[in-house]
Amino acid sequence: MVETTQAASPAKQPLRIALAGLGTVGVGVIKLIEANAGLIARRAGRPIMITAVSARSRGRDRGIDLASYAWEDDMTALAARPDVDVVVELVGGSDGPALVLARNAIAQGKALITANKAMIAHHGMALAQAAEQKGVAIRFEAAVAGGIPVIKGLREGAAANRVERIFGILNGTCNYILSTMEDTGRDFAEVLAEAQAKGYAEADPTFDIEGIDAAHKLSILSAIAFGAKIDFASVDTQGISRILAADIAQADALGYCIRLIGTAEADAGPDGTPGLFQRVAPHLVPVDNLLAHVDGPTNAVVVEGNFSGRLLFQGAGAGDGPTASAVVADIIDIARGMDTGFEADMAFSIPVDGLEAMAPAPSGHRIGRSYIRFLVADRPGVLAEITAAMRDAGVSIESLIQKGQATQGGAVLVAIVTHEVAEAAVTEALRLLDGSPSLVAQPLVMQILGN
Repeated sequence: MVETTQAASPAKQPLRIALAGLGTVGVGVIKLIEANAGLIARRAGRPIMITAVSARSRGRDRGIDLASYAWEDDMTALAARPDVDVVVELVGGSDGPALVLARNAIAQGKALITANKAMIAHHGMALAQAAEQKGVAIRFEAAVAGGIPVIKGLREGAAANRVERIFGILNGTCNYILSTMEDTGRDFAEVLAEAQAKGYAEADPTFDIEGIDAAHKLSILSAIAFGAKIDFASVDTQGISRILAADIAQADALGYCIRLIGTAEADAGPDGTPGLFQRVAPHLVPVDNLLAHVDGPTNAVVVEGNFSGRLLFQGAGAGDGPTASAVVADIIDIARGMDTGFEADMAFSIPVDGLEAMAPAPSGHRIGRSYIRFLVADRPGVLAEITAAMRDAGVSIESLIQKGQATQGGAVLVAIVTHEVAEAAVTEALRLLDGSPSLVAQPLVMQILGN
């Protein structure tokens, strides 16, 4: 019997990380890498080692020991360090130091990982193209839906499918506010203040409550799903700040709840010209729809593929733990890719030069049911004026609700649910009512989400 021995594989060099941004997510990344170091090394095929960090304030107490990491006062200098393989950007902001760092990292031949959805929405095409030319990876799983692996699901799990539609809840702050209004009957301003006190909303909540954050995320998902160049400017965006407790109550009485929904789908216009429809807006969601049961600061994304059918991605859309988990998952992917030679795979599933510049699809021809809320003067003839405008625009009314009591500044709430009709007809009806002294506020239109 001949005894053979197999030489042990040489230890692989650690993957060396520079981390910019030490807020809740950055600290979460450090804690996760330190706590799960052995497990991460086995799954990555090599140790993961943080070598350098940077943040706006060096002296702030973050509850962790940073003594073993080199500190750079200028975070953009992290990219030039010879002891760094991957730069992780967790600073935020579409421009400024975050963008300089991202560009520097790629130019220095370093892989880039970011959770910065604003930067990717505005500059993702240029960054991805530069990364392709340099032969380095750029990853941004944590930029969309926190810890939910929806980008990986689109790039890998659904890669063989023609995606027909993406829709879902992409902003946890708005979802917390709307579901809390639903549960408590309180109005928007009061619940927003509570969300800020609990840390679910920023001191300046504009990006969240006006739908901008969700629109950033939707434009990124659209690029991956439809092979389109990112076109954030073309996302039709409406927030939740005009929703009243009375709207929540009316929706409930009709068998719906209200959720901020992002929707994207390839859609030909009335002349057959192909385009990309992208919208973020509050919708009435039927109570038997899966999105109606997504409460609190949770995200949920539905992807419809022509062979896979409907796929649901649901989970925590923000927070230090879930978002840090997505960042470290990207780090592990890059560590694995360096062994296989595929570390520079395409950020948007296909090369940037192959992405199509899809024209914005118009919405006027889209058929659906709408909820239209009016605040009107409490006087005779108002209902007749509203219904006449609907009739003249060709909008058929399924139900009409008038609250007998004044709701706001002496105004009375009137709500209409339409039958299926082209959105252009609803727009025309509101145009006919524009300037009417009977209306004391701009009408609010919310689409009813179809199944």
